[in-house]
Amino acid sequence: MRANKLDDGYYLILAGGVGAAKFIEGLANVVDPKLLKIVVNTGDDIELFGLKICPDLDIITYTLANVIDKEKGWGFINETFNCLSVLKKFYQDCWFNAGDKDLATHIFRTDLFKAGYTKSEITQIICDKLGVKSQIFPMCNESVKTFIKTDIKEMHFEEYFIRFKCEPEIIGIELKGIKKAKPIKDVVEYVKNAKQIIICPSNPIVSIGTILQVKGIREALKKVKNKVFGISPIIKGATVKGPADKLMKFIGLDVSCLGVAKYYCDFLGNFVIDQLDNDFKAKIEEMGIRTFCFDTLMTNLDKKKNLARFVINLK
Repeated sequence: MRANKLDDGYYLILAGGVGAAKFIEGLANVVDPKLLKIVVNTGDDIELFGLKICPDLDIITYTLANVIDKEKGWGFINETFNCLSVLKKFYQDCWFNAGDKDLATHIFRTDLFKAGYTKSEITQIICDKLGVKSQIFPMCNESVKTFIKTDIKEMHFEEYFIRFKCEPEIIGIELKGIKKAKPIKDVVEYVKNAKQIIICPSNPIVSIGTILQVKGIREALKKVKNKVFGISPIIKGATVKGPADKLMKFIGLDVSCLGVAKYYCDFLGNFVIDQLDNDFKAKIEEMGIRTFCFDTLMTNLDKKKNLARFVINLK
């Protein structure tokens, strides 16, 4: 099936959480949001309090709905935590910071799951309810959960990230359910026909890397390598947010834009690295990847928009 005329000129985005949301906010301010098709990592999905929670999907959705708490990078703006304060009386280990408005999303999503809707259908319904004009897709409908094996215990990635603040030593990573994961209908076709494919500055191992392990995604990207544009989440050997550095070290990658390029090299045709990492440009280009330097630290809306404009104007 070929993309129809309404899809001409669209951008296909592969996204994780906060870093991706910042870039997508900038992009939605410089192009028509209707031209964005966004495939989001769902390996962080978790069930707590009897509710289905999809952290990365919610961050991207709330951002495009303009209800995100930009200071925290997640949840609703002007959020309250009354329900959570009571939940802490009932649950011994209550470490997930869900606000009252956020819990409403989780309740609604869980109700739709019980009614038989798929994750992609539910995502579209939530987007419609919140007025999101872009198309947002979970990476798959199947359940995939990222678990981190540490020197303390094996735990869900969200627990490792939020409760333990990424402090335990990593001794293993497992994506439970990934072998059964299949891309959402038409997503592989969207890869073929996209004007440009953008890999957001997200965790390369457990955000983008998880999407890449969904059957057929990485293979489809390899076939259109020249129009795949990545943005490095690593600046001067450090992450802006999250444990990408620890995860990269664990699998034997240098914590640098060069390490990210090596991880993506089989499908990445173009790479934007921070201007502070200019010294890596030649080494990355030796791998056959066109490399561009720009200010990638998105500390305000103008910088988000500037980066987005830079990426989409690359030829």
